Amino acid sequence: MCGTRGTTETFSRSKRFCSVSCSRSYSSNSKKSSILARLQGRPPTRKSSHKLSLKSQTEASQSKTNEQHQESRAFGQDGKKTHRLLSLFTTVSFTNAPLCAQWDDIYVGLKVEVLNTHTALPSKVYWIATVVQLAGYKALLRHEGFEDDDSHDLWCNLGTADVHPIGWCAVNSKLLVPPQEVHQHIKDWKSYLMERLVGAHTLPVDFHVKMADSLRCPFRQGVRVEVVDRSQVSRTRLAVVDTVVGGRLRLLYEDGGLGPSGEVLSDFWCHMQSPLLHPVGWSERVGHSIKETDTSVNMSSHPAFRKVLHNSVPHQFRKLRTVYMGDTFFEEGMKLEAIDPLNLGNICVASVRKVLLDGYIMVGIDGVEIGDGSDWFCYHASSHAILPVGYCENNDIPLTLPPAIYNMLMHMWVYYVLSSSCGPSLIRLSQGDVGHGFTSGMKLEAVDLMEPRLVCVATVRRCVGRLLLLHFDGWEPEFDQWVDCQSPEIYPVGWCEITGYQLQPPIGPEPPQGQERSHTSKKAKPFMGKRSTFNFFYYWLLYDGYIYRMSKCCHYLPFILL
Repeated sequence: MCGTRGTTETFSRSKRFCSVSCSRSYSSNSKKSSILARLQGRPPTRKSSHKLSLKSQTEASQSKTNEQHQESRAFGQDGKKTHRLLSLFTTVSFTNAPLCAQWDDIYVGLKVEVLNTHTALPSKVYWIATVVQLAGYKALLRHEGFEDDDSHDLWCNLGTADVHPIGWCAVNSKLLVPPQEVHQHIKDWKSYLMERLVGAHTLPVDFHVKMADSLRCPFRQGVRVEVVDRSQVSRTRLAVVDTVVGGRLRLLYEDGGLGPSGEVLSDFWCHMQSPLLHPVGWSERVGHSIKETDTSVNMSSHPAFRKVLHNSVPHQFRKLRTVYMGDTFFEEGMKLEAIDPLNLGNICVASVRKVLLDGYIMVGIDGVEIGDGSDWFCYHASSHAILPVGYCENNDIPLTLPPAIYNMLMHMWVYYVLSSSCGPSLIRLSQGDVGHGFTSGMKLEAVDLMEPRLVCVATVRRCVGRLLLLHFDGWEPEFDQWVDCQSPEIYPVGWCEITGYQLQPPIGPEPPQGQERSHTSKKAKPFMGKRSTFNFFYYWLLYDGYIYRMSKCCHYLPFILL
């Protein structure tokens, strides 16, 4: 019932629950749903089956947009100081964010009941407030009675337990008390509130129930998975789920070892929908290298390994797009452009080193490979991280060239491709534009993929199609990282507060004297090549005394994604 997936032995005798706590949680939610249903005058159901038609949804969306604009104008015409962010957005832009599908129900102008901190009473009391602005899960609230006075506005996370729909206090016998600053200004509060609340909208009564449901994770402690080996990215290792926080998993390698005090020596953090995470048996099925577990390492004293272990199954993982591996698929030696997995701020010249099954390929970065294949990286054919030849040139992105052609002109990249064994990748890669809603300057919370246990404050520095260039606030641009707009490792403002995950605040421009930044050494200074402009599709190349005509040499042929 909670969404957990697994084998038969994972669940209880009734096959409905994965644990006693899950059963109790479901029982509690069912009772709460019944109470909310009676308040609304409808029979209790766990999920609403009513869906608006496309036309109704469009009209509702337009209506809410107009209300937002009107409300914004109402609060901004007085010329007083207003609270503004660099850019505002909602969780709709984040396809993996909790409650993203229901976020259309949240908009400027909603009335809510919120904890009143402007009072001297010893017990908790509440008051009615209006949503003035939205930024991720954060809402700027203004208490009723302050009218156009924004000096007491406060930011609040809508996912916390202190924000409720109108009527919650009456149902739960809580007091509604106005703030001290406006208590004497209005004589008849009952009439005032009736006038303000008639025709107003509020949060859905089951808002927090849906929030809790959206935070459920199909993984739990003790589940075995295959994940990339952080010490050698060309292979995977068996690992066990230790901790689950908001869909993010802390994985312990089965042969990682324990320290003298029982601390884990080798772990890895990733989201449950990360492309680095796979079910047990995936490596053998697609032909990927996997590290043999060292059975001499004893991990049984750790709580995660004392659980009854069971293997993960494919339907617990994100399903990738089906790839037709026909004559137009990748071949070994093909050239392309790819995000460097060890330096995520660079897009480099790369080559297909090996073709696996199920649409996976092994890619190596030209000019910096060790030679034994240990630095190859596995990508799916639909990955945002692999790009066609000329992508950087067409989108004005600096391309990191191999050291062998560092001092040559950019057009030598074309000759470099044509003189290689297989030439350019004749593939139409999956890089179509999507209406993701991101723009430069937006603030968000993002995982530092070079240190994936950290979630940091970040800013969208640039948008190129599906790709977003993220800048971590307080760090130099050399630590910027390219990510996909639908990456499971980026979150709206307020995600850490909802899930209880620690958010790393921005650091100052310079560390204190005598201290070093914790992950300054994770990247070397990018080795960037020089760039010059030319037309990829029709070009005359003078090389070694000969003139070569390259007509549409880097155009890519159709490539089927089902």
